[in-house]
Amino acid sequence: MTTVSKSGGFGEWLDAQSSRVFIGPAVTVILVFSLFPLLVSLYLALSQVRLGAGGFTITFRGLRNFDKIFFGSQSDFVLGRLGEISIAGWVFSVVVGVAIAYWMVRYFRTGPVKLLGLIGRLILAATLVGLALMTAATVLSGRPMGALGVTLFYVIVGCTLQFAIGLGLALLCGMPIRARSFFRLVFFIPLMVTPVGIAYTFRMLADLDKGPLSPIWTLFGLEEVSWAANAWSARMVVITGDSWQWIPFIFVVMLAAIENLPRDQVEAAQVDGASAWQIFREVTWPSIAPVAATVVLIRVIEAFKIIDLPNVLTNGGPGTATRSMTLESFFQWRAITTIGESTAIAYTLLFVTVVVCVSFFNLIVLKNRERTL
Repeated sequence: MTTVSKSGGFGEWLDAQSSRVFIGPAVTVILVFSLFPLLVSLYLALSQVRLGAGGFTITFRGLRNFDKIFFGSQSDFVLGRLGEISIAGWVFSVVVGVAIAYWMVRYFRTGPVKLLGLIGRLILAATLVGLALMTAATVLSGRPMGALGVTLFYVIVGCTLQFAIGLGLALLCGMPIRARSFFRLVFFIPLMVTPVGIAYTFRMLADLDKGPLSPIWTLFGLEEVSWAANAWSARMVVITGDSWQWIPFIFVVMLAAIENLPRDQVEAAQVDGASAWQIFREVTWPSIAPVAATVVLIRVIEAFKIIDLPNVLTNGGPGTATRSMTLESFFQWRAITTIGESTAIAYTLLFVTVVVCVSFFNLIVLKNRERTL
């Protein structure tokens, strides 16, 4: 406890409390604009909002909104059209279950078991099992995915593709090639364009009737093909636009990490006769792995929130094939009468995002940082 000395008085006390005085306003703003909306939206997720003449009424419903999106009329939109699991689905589920069981057994054998770590791993394991069963009952059984499955598809496929291309471009521009500065500038341009602008650009490019690429499609006899009528082609167009926007971000960060590598280690490996792949595997990758894990984490968080591209490119279609969780929540909110369901969908996405990202941070990012220390 801080006491005020008789000699210094209020000035000395203020100097001792200066850190709290300067941080206090920022913390207050964060609490007001972050914590308060979070709590209010949680109450809305547990309530029913009805608009009426002169205002609205909020009726507490408990978990009925979540029951509706998981087991009721909204389950087809959020989880997908669930049904009997096929053989391929059961094989996938068993493989995931065995991998999770092996991971848990290894955790008990190799390290000290901490209560918080055990709870976190159990939550992650339960979430992965649930997502695996959802995938097995929908896409692996020939049924359409819901918004949660589509979002995971955007996250897994999109982030993997973007990281691979971004890292490849960074490695290329890290070499002594001609026009290296020009390529750096060109690769960085898409990051400065707004997502809606990118969505409309790719909507124009993907127009097979009047778009600039329509002569090429006509040349190959594909003028009758409609990518917007097929679920998977529509999703790939969304991922293509999303990748064009976010590859520059990964490229810039990974290029900075590559250029900060100690050159003496690379030169020593070259003198020893190591190949380019051996240098990358033994020297480059261990040094940039912590940065790579961090940039992937940031990208995954952003990918879970995707809404602009599927909304502008396909309006969530065909049907609901390209709806992300954020877009589905927006559609429910726009209906006004289902604001509670919209908030429940948003909290479902928040739960999945927090579980995945916190687990990724603890199991990947922190371990990579510990290896470099």
